[in-house]
Amino acid sequence: MITVSNLAIQFGKKMLFQDVNLKLTPGNCYGIIGANGAGKSTFLRLVSGDLDSTRGGVSLNPGERLSVLRQDHHAFDDLSVLDTVMMGHEKLWKVGKEKDALYLKTDFTEEDGIRASELEEQFAEMDGWNAESDAASLLSGLGVKEDAHQKLMKELSGKEKVKVLLARALFGKPDNLLLDEPTNDLDLETVMWLENYLTNFDNTLLVVSHDRHFLDTICTHIIDIDYGKVKLFAGNYTFWYQSSQLALRQQQSQNKKAEEKKKELLEFIQRFSANVAKSRQATSRRKMLEKLNVEEIQPSTRRYPGIIFTPERETGNNILSVHDLSKTTDDGTPLLNNVSFTIEKDEKVVFLSRNPLVVTALFEILNERTHADSGTFHWGVTITTAYLPLENSQFFESNQTLVEWLSMYSADTSESFLRGYLGKMLFSGEDIYKKVKVLSGGEKMRCMISRMMLRNANTMVLDNPTNHLDLESIQAFNNTLTNFKGNILLASHDHEFINTVCNRIIEITPTGIIDKLMSYDDYIADETIQQLREEMYK
Repeated sequence: MITVSNLAIQFGKKMLFQDVNLKLTPGNCYGIIGANGAGKSTFLRLVSGDLDSTRGGVSLNPGERLSVLRQDHHAFDDLSVLDTVMMGHEKLWKVGKEKDALYLKTDFTEEDGIRASELEEQFAEMDGWNAESDAASLLSGLGVKEDAHQKLMKELSGKEKVKVLLARALFGKPDNLLLDEPTNDLDLETVMWLENYLTNFDNTLLVVSHDRHFLDTICTHIIDIDYGKVKLFAGNYTFWYQSSQLALRQQQSQNKKAEEKKKELLEFIQRFSANVAKSRQATSRRKMLEKLNVEEIQPSTRRYPGIIFTPERETGNNILSVHDLSKTTDDGTPLLNNVSFTIEKDEKVVFLSRNPLVVTALFEILNERTHADSGTFHWGVTITTAYLPLENSQFFESNQTLVEWLSMYSADTSESFLRGYLGKMLFSGEDIYKKVKVLSGGEKMRCMISRMMLRNANTMVLDNPTNHLDLESIQAFNNTLTNFKGNILLASHDHEFINTVCNRIIEITPTGIIDKLMSYDDYIADETIQQLREEMYK
């Protein structure tokens, strides 16, 4: 259990939050949300002890172990993968090393024997004899193959290191687990494995994530950092979002009486309480929601970007035809092998592959940023496309201001017109005169979305559109695409994005494609399809 008492943190004159009092108990998962800069990661650092508070403190129950996902990719470069994971349980590792050192002594004494016996008892209590197999099991579950377990960390790719560091945090089932963006750089299948693992985690879990499906699947509570305060809500992210939006609509409706508002909120809580069958610890969560005080629900101060796509013309019946496209990398690795498909009117298609380079290569070819080795493709004569590439750094290498940069993509170059588009993406006031080369990853993505909005296209090609975006931007983007009157070609690691936007799945495997007109949830739940996938990736 984690107890937070009168916690406050101040940087210079800015008080980030204060008077925080929480009891975070075993069996629950607490999703920490808040606008950029609200203090999500700061709160985790205060709980972990990596940062000293201005006032108050955080305490654990005596003897409890705390584990934190740390993102230092080079801290363990000279250690083996398996040792890096097992060292996550610091006490077990030290006991094991001391025990082994005693047994290697040539002058083993009676005193050494007594100490070895004590260590053996501690080692057994911590399930030390299964440590290596447990670590290997975690690594395999996260997609780190067995032949990599004895490699040195410095031999791994960045994405492989992420998985090892996550396994290190999970190892030994700590009493309290803190995860900051654990799904970053994970593929959809690994995220599903992690969701299942954490759903069955019986201790106290705190997580910061921009993945809404992940938060909905594992969270029993939401810790919302807003108004300079930290508040605890029962329920998952979707419940928090929908209730805060309801409260905002009520606030904007001046004519509604207090009793009408209360009745509407109570009906919402009851509807949501009845619909948690698939969620973690559904029974206890339903009870918590039923006890929720409607006065606790209030609109968020967060600002959501105004992402609006308005196609200049409707698509015809011919959207896209692809015939026998093939592409290999410079070193001869095959990416596309005679890929063929046809996109029909109103289809919103997600393209999947276990190799992310495959879909990026396809999208780059379709947008004529690179050429296929062989094969052809044809867009319909009515089609206009807007492309959001995976990598956008080359767009922001100039010394231009935001307004100058956006003017390159607009027929109307007046500042007032461009300011309107930048304002929709939350660039206001003097922000529009910032140099594009100093923008953050999230700001660059919002600029790229502004550029797409100006296209008035009827077909969107989006390569991992949620990368670098905060929850508010992801939610706004998702809502817009769900209602978009046109075609969408999408690659994403965001389960919720795929499931709510797309109505067709095309998975490109080394031995052919799987093409299904269905939702993503239905696709991953279909056992026949999953068996076929495994065969096609062999």
